[in-house]
Amino acid sequence: MTEAAPVNGIERFTEVHDRHFAEIYRYVAGRLGAQVAEDVAAETFLVAFDRRETFDPARGELRAWLFGIATNLVSRHRRKEARHYRALSRLEPPRPADGHENRVVVAGQLGKALARLTSGERDVLLLVALADLGYAEVAEALGISPGTVGSRLTRARKKLAPVLAPEATDD
Repeated sequence: MTEAAPVNGIERFTEVHDRHFAEIYRYVAGRLGAQVAEDVAAETFLVAFDRRETFDPARGELRAWLFGIATNLVSRHRRKEARHYRALSRLEPPRPADGHENRVVVAGQLGKALARLTSGERDVLLLVALADLGYAEVAEALGISPGTVGSRLTRARKKLAPVLAPEATDD
């Protein structure tokens, strides 16, 4: 009996996992904190593996599909995310240091500002900021139009401007 060369979906999935796990993990950690990021990132790949037959490359890139799954899983943890940002907002502001460190945005202020964003605005902003996705990839990941991505990102930036303005004007 001769064995056929394995055409192994698990090997291909392992390649996908190895290629994208770190960036999915960083995105989820930025949204929910490091404590749950490993579990949610792993769950992202379990869901992707279970739904691998539904992935259609004609509809978008694999990377965007994975970020879409991760974002949906993050949505399940939204209450934890909101608590995370509220906790950041209660942090004592660090004592200002001389030099470049003065330009760092206080975590508490940023946490409050992120907590005020709608879930759609927060999803778009953090996919761009933490996952480094472009408008088209964010649109694919969330199943929305690129125009909606742009308008949500603009609204999010306007809401964050009072927090980010001191950093922007410190050049």
